[in-house]
Amino acid sequence: MRREFEVLNNIFGYRDFRKGQQEVIDKILNGKDVFCILPTGGGKSLCYEIPAYIFKGTTLVISPLISLMKDQVDNLNSLGINAAYISGGNDFEEVKNIIRKFIKGEFKLLYVSPERLENRYFLDNIEKANIAQIVVDEAHCVSMWGHDFRKSYSKIKPFICNLKKRPIITAFTATATEIVMKDSIELLGLYNPFIYKGSFSRDNLEINVLKEVDKLEIISEIISEHEEESGIIYCSTKNEVEELYKHMLYRGKSVGKYHGSLKDKEKNYYQEEFLNDNFKVMIATNAFGMGIDKPDVKFIIHSTFPKSIENYYQEIGRGGRDGSLAKCYLLYSEQDIRVMDYLISSTTEISRRTIELKKLEKIIEFCNYDKCLRKYILDYFGEENSIKYCNNCTNCLKNSDLIDMTLEAQKILSCIYRTKEAFGESVLIDILRGIHGPKIEKYKLYELSTFGIMKEYTSKYIKDIIKELLSIKALERKEGTYSMLKLNRKSIGILKGEEKVLLEVNNNEESMCMDLELFKKLRILRKDISRREGVKPYIVFTDSMIMEIINKNPKSKEDLKNIRGFGEQKITKYGPFILTTLRDYEKYGKRN
Repeated sequence: MRREFEVLNNIFGYRDFRKGQQEVIDKILNGKDVFCILPTGGGKSLCYEIPAYIFKGTTLVISPLISLMKDQVDNLNSLGINAAYISGGNDFEEVKNIIRKFIKGEFKLLYVSPERLENRYFLDNIEKANIAQIVVDEAHCVSMWGHDFRKSYSKIKPFICNLKKRPIITAFTATATEIVMKDSIELLGLYNPFIYKGSFSRDNLEINVLKEVDKLEIISEIISEHEEESGIIYCSTKNEVEELYKHMLYRGKSVGKYHGSLKDKEKNYYQEEFLNDNFKVMIATNAFGMGIDKPDVKFIIHSTFPKSIENYYQEIGRGGRDGSLAKCYLLYSEQDIRVMDYLISSTTEISRRTIELKKLEKIIEFCNYDKCLRKYILDYFGEENSIKYCNNCTNCLKNSDLIDMTLEAQKILSCIYRTKEAFGESVLIDILRGIHGPKIEKYKLYELSTFGIMKEYTSKYIKDIIKELLSIKALERKEGTYSMLKLNRKSIGILKGEEKVLLEVNNNEESMCMDLELFKKLRILRKDISRREGVKPYIVFTDSMIMEIINKNPKSKEDLKNIRGFGEQKITKYGPFILTTLRDYEKYGKRN
């Protein structure tokens, strides 16, 4: 087995590379400079972490945000890869100790900010390390044509040029147009680099543009729809953050806040609480998120539209990083245009103002576009595509086909018929899913032919179908009760096959086929482990890993190797707890 596959399997716990990763890694291992564009969640970090582990020398990672460094270092250390970062929070003795260990090769990776490249002590001593690779993360920040230009990035090229021995230089970004890419390659001093451009299409992101709506009501509704799920709400100003935060707290929502005027202690508090799932929704300016690697964010709301397509694409990219569906909502109003125009004109340097205003024009054009929104984004970034309808954005979904749910509807209606319309929704759902609840046992409902005929579906999914059947008048509620259901003439027609049922329901795999009770138990286990070890829950294991555990139902540590993300270290540390939880659930829980 080739070394990179061995590291991928045994250390990182993945069975195969994502598209583009192996190609980029091979070039780096063969000593080639690289400029890599991969979308947020596309696996950029693995492209330099695997070579860093394999190289005899060390890797220096230049990254703009402390939160990003901390998360990546925590994750690497949890995998058994020694890594460290230097931040303004380290005192001089700590900095000296970290650099000394890096020089001795005790750390495979060291993360620093570009500002650190101006520090005299750092410059005088880092030369002593055997640096095999320098990684520039968020590489677009070096270009004035980019959406997030940072002057500190101009220090990177002189730093590299002053090293006695030039290492391999690798640069990574999620968002770069052709102009920004060429500019960045030159400004970073990359030598004849291998260029990899991944697709900008994130199929698991549903893109919604909602025009001239009641923002408070819509935001409150969206949070309620995503109860117990993580989300980020972006605002254009700190005042908007504070106002929205107060409104959502008043409505009883589980929210936090983040903006530039908060003290560092407050920022860290809210960020850590969000990452540790102690509240579900972060209301923030775009100062939040660049360094956030939380994989289970299920919705992103822009309460006012962002300054550019690049900003928008990067910010929605924080949703669905585990590959599951994430919904993105951009709330658009004419008033927002005036606010954003004022912000750009009053806070942007004259040299960049024209660039920023042109980018603003493009995001306004995007909001008013009447064809496929995903195609608009791909065209903007210059990616060749043949998309006409993505069926996953506001414009395409307006014309999307309804799903034929006749068979599912017949199963539900048959269950109501066979129980003589005597039970409410919760009991009916238990019958259909094959769950031995108290009433099931008491009335021997497990003897019904409909017992367990929808066991592969979640309670929420069946409930959604019932809700849709009520809305199309194929079911009625019994008089004097809210939960009990009864059939009508339309129901009988469906049962006899005389009528088809076409419904709009959430038909994604997660909502259909996941045992939510077990999902919750594994999340509780993850939370307990994360508190005990002092790391973020998603560093222990992600939601997508939990879903795979549920679907594959591993019986041994060997079985856990077949679940993406479980390397030897994680299996050794967490495997016994996971397997015990699964055994207990099978014995005492609701799995039937």
